[in-house]
Amino acid sequence: MSPVPPVPALFTVTTILVILFTDVAPASCWRPWHHSEPNSSDLLYGASKKYEGSSEFVRLRYHMGPVLTENITIHPIWYGTWERSQKKIIREFINSISAVDSKQPSVSGWWKTVQLYTDQTGANISRTVRLGMEKNDRFYSHGKALTRLSIQYVIKSAVTASFKPLPTNPKSGLYLLLTAADVYVQDFCGQVCGFHYFTFPSIVGYTLPYAWVGNSAKQCPGVCAYPFAVPPYMPGLKPLKSPNGDVGVDGMISVIGHEVAELATNPLVNAWYAGPDPSFPVEIADLCEGIYGTGGGGSYTGQMIEDHDGATYNMNGIRRKYLVQWVWNHLVSYCTGPNALDQ
Repeated sequence: MSPVPPVPALFTVTTILVILFTDVAPASCWRPWHHSEPNSSDLLYGASKKYEGSSEFVRLRYHMGPVLTENITIHPIWYGTWERSQKKIIREFINSISAVDSKQPSVSGWWKTVQLYTDQTGANISRTVRLGMEKNDRFYSHGKALTRLSIQYVIKSAVTASFKPLPTNPKSGLYLLLTAADVYVQDFCGQVCGFHYFTFPSIVGYTLPYAWVGNSAKQCPGVCAYPFAVPPYMPGLKPLKSPNGDVGVDGMISVIGHEVAELATNPLVNAWYAGPDPSFPVEIADLCEGIYGTGGGGSYTGQMIEDHDGATYNMNGIRRKYLVQWVWNHLVSYCTGPNALDQ
């Protein structure tokens, strides 16, 4: 397998699945990409993607690979310059995944759909998601322009650091590389806002499930922070007010949720996905791209909630509100979330 995996980008009812140097393509989050063309995967899943109602055409299958049934620990790697307030928004989202006392609809209610997925023994994905040790890479150890390959070297630096290295736990540890607004990542904004995969032992020394998500505030908020920012080629559409007052970070939250849900259900790209082969994995969050509420599909995000100050969200965390896309429920064959009106 080549050491540089590609990343698919997704747009409305079509899915661009880009394969460059390897057999397997990791998954990424949709955003309103300006240029997109359908391919064979679109023909198979175009009728079901971004469709809130049930669909008999989706064939999401289990391919016998591992899923994360042990308590999950997420280790953030803060690459570049981050404000304390930004870190707090993201930390509280991660801590909200397992919170039991959040107001409904809640982030923990959203995670209950992810918990429905099992491994070959019938064990469910863990209910417990913890915030683990963190690593700050504030001096841009690998520069301000990262490739997919150099992302793995950033993770290597974090787990092999001489001072407080991140622990290595391939069975339940997730490594979340978060790049600051002034960091360019290969294909960021043009094809991806985030993706997940696993590290190569030849580079990192371990096979570790990881995800990268970038802060798009300076580079492409209208793409990766949509609907809190709107791209210029969508005139007349007004952006929604973000719930935590930070368009870039509020946009990241849904991408983080997307990637964590898929890491839990498909950490090594051989567990839960739809599609004829693992070269084009269509995963549980891919199937619900852009759906945040009842009625979502096509270009409509679905019914969301407006706060007293005009901010838009669809679920509550421990102390904050968030907008997070729904995920696919394989038991009933449709996208679902805690703010569904028919619950």
